[in-house]
Amino acid sequence: MNVTPAPATTREAADPVEGAPQRLLQRLILPHESSPDIVPLYIEASDVRSGAIGSAFGLGGGADRAARSTAETARAPRSTPAPVDVSELSERHAVRIPAQTMRSFGTYFNAFPASYWRRWTPVRALRLTIRTAGSGQLIVMRSTARGTLQRQEARTVHGAGEQVFELPLTAFGDGGWYWFDAYAGAEDLTILGAEWTADAHLARTEGTFSLSMTTMNKVAYCLENIRTIAQDPDLRSLLDVMYVIDQGADRLSDHAEELGELQDSLGAQLEIIEQGNIGGSGGFSRGMYEAATAGTSTYVINCDDDIVLEPESLLRMSTFADFATRPTLVGAHMFDLNNRSVLHTFGEVVDPWRIQPAVAIPDGETGHDFAQDPLRSTPWLHRRADVDYNGWWSCLIPTETVRAIGLSLPVFIKWDDAEYGLRAKKAGYPTVSLPGAGVWHMSWVDKDDLVGWQAYFHERNRIITALLHSPYERGGRVVKESQFMDIKHLISMQYYTEAGRLMAQRDVLAGPEALHPSIGTKLPEIRAMAASFDDAVAKKDPDLYPPVHVDKPPRKGRPFTEPRRLMLPVWTAKTLAKQLLAPPRARAEENPQAAIAHLDAKWWRLSAYDSALVSNAEGTQVSWYKRDPRQVREMLAEALSAHVALHRGWSTLSERYREASARITSFDAWERTFAENPAPVRERDRVGHDAGSDDAESDTAQAQVQDTAQDPAPAHGGGGSAA
Repeated sequence: MNVTPAPATTREAADPVEGAPQRLLQRLILPHESSPDIVPLYIEASDVRSGAIGSAFGLGGGADRAARSTAETARAPRSTPAPVDVSELSERHAVRIPAQTMRSFGTYFNAFPASYWRRWTPVRALRLTIRTAGSGQLIVMRSTARGTLQRQEARTVHGAGEQVFELPLTAFGDGGWYWFDAYAGAEDLTILGAEWTADAHLARTEGTFSLSMTTMNKVAYCLENIRTIAQDPDLRSLLDVMYVIDQGADRLSDHAEELGELQDSLGAQLEIIEQGNIGGSGGFSRGMYEAATAGTSTYVINCDDDIVLEPESLLRMSTFADFATRPTLVGAHMFDLNNRSVLHTFGEVVDPWRIQPAVAIPDGETGHDFAQDPLRSTPWLHRRADVDYNGWWSCLIPTETVRAIGLSLPVFIKWDDAEYGLRAKKAGYPTVSLPGAGVWHMSWVDKDDLVGWQAYFHERNRIITALLHSPYERGGRVVKESQFMDIKHLISMQYYTEAGRLMAQRDVLAGPEALHPSIGTKLPEIRAMAASFDDAVAKKDPDLYPPVHVDKPPRKGRPFTEPRRLMLPVWTAKTLAKQLLAPPRARAEENPQAAIAHLDAKWWRLSAYDSALVSNAEGTQVSWYKRDPRQVREMLAEALSAHVALHRGWSTLSERYREASARITSFDAWERTFAENPAPVRERDRVGHDAGSDDAESDTAQAQVQDTAQDPAPAHGGGGSAA
């Protein structure tokens, strides 16, 4: 795809102008919902020490420092920071600090991410204005990229007043934050508000945004997010239109009373668009298309339907994009909806050798719990994370970027956001995952979407992304890893999963022309195969299957262990020989040989059985896996043939996909796909909304069939918002 890079509009950083009008960058906020699990993201009640370990350059670093860090961490007693009493938090922008106590705002939502503003905007000086009542002390703190904490300035306050701190932003090249701590004296100290501002003339623009929210059978979540937008006047002042793309069977329009109230409140700022289920890429592309062609919005923000919004995040994303030195995609981080203080990831890149998502900060971690390890004492959180993409659970995209590089790749459910970020970056539009902008979303940690119908989309879309963006000859390690995965699924008796992967490989080899025509039909085709495979048929209770019968116990009662790396080739050859040639034990057809929890269902353990009961990741269903040498022989032969074709024809195939990229992501191509995939006419639509219970049950069944098929989930586990 030939895209003209975005013009380099980088502006020279300017010294602050005395008396220049200021623009709000970030303000102090406290939670709308004062529940203990989210309070640590906003305010803390105890001082902490830096977790950084210092060393001179070139001395005591590397492995020695890592070992010392690990040892000291192991020795240090782990203590949870003292929580703030939620009864103190009754205001959105103000808080009372009891006498003789302290409160820190060095938290995820209230610390200022100085290094991001230093790197991506021309701002080189900040103004922090804090309004107080009562007596006490204010201490402005800063950190370095190594996570060391430094006092910037301290002031004693008495009575009602306003304190203004002028803060340089010339450092922070690789990381670091600003924040302030407040200490009450003999009487209570009230923080009436705090704002971080900068010279307004440094902003490249002052934009407005549209929202693109894709939904499918998650009406309650979606209505709540619409309500959040409707009730926030600051958001409303910047919002052009909230486009809700409804692809489900249970539609927002079926909930006329609730939706009607919100429509009356938002008026022209809310537009519901119904269309067929063409995945997250189809839903988000529709919203991006509407926003980009309407000609009013500077940005479009893609949002999942099943998130819980921190409304301030959208304001911060838009403001940051206004100040960015060039048009920039700005994403929000994702917190765990069921464990609110846990940050799933701080930023992601795509490993170019493997075309797999990776944590942007080398020593970073997924699933970081701020309730256990505050920002101030976690060194890696102070490094700036430079990313390749941001998941579309919440991501701002300039409409000029959409007009320049097109809409999403029509790939359905996986890798759409990661591919778009790579494409945008190549065209000169970077992505920034902005700290202090976050939403809560269901984590995919406890899911396994590499098994089942989603395996098709993981395999196909990852290979397509490699064909489009891999800088390595023959895609680096992608083809080899794909072959390894085929073998693992085959020796694990996951034949339905492997059938989907083989279909994906065939479709990749067929070329890019079928992506649009198949986007609305591929999922039903994959699901139709399920009835032919034992591992795809599930029941809710293991007692619905015959009892487990063990033919031969493990040798000396030893548990199964993963083969050692050096022995893996020999072990694999031996296991495959058994899978290909040895007939299953007759009794295994009548009784499963084991009942295996999902966490224990490793490929090297499943390979030891001829049949086994295996639970799914959610713990809601159980399937009976049965070994079938015929399936293994046929599927292995097809997989070998497909991978030989991929390896030999990679260059030609890559050229085909890259040449077609601009065409299949164009507005014209997507317009045809939107027209060809209207919202299905349901039984209730035919007979009217007063239809009886049979019609309602029919629609419910349709909703269950459609399932979560367009639920965007980031590239973890294989996808990139991938969803």
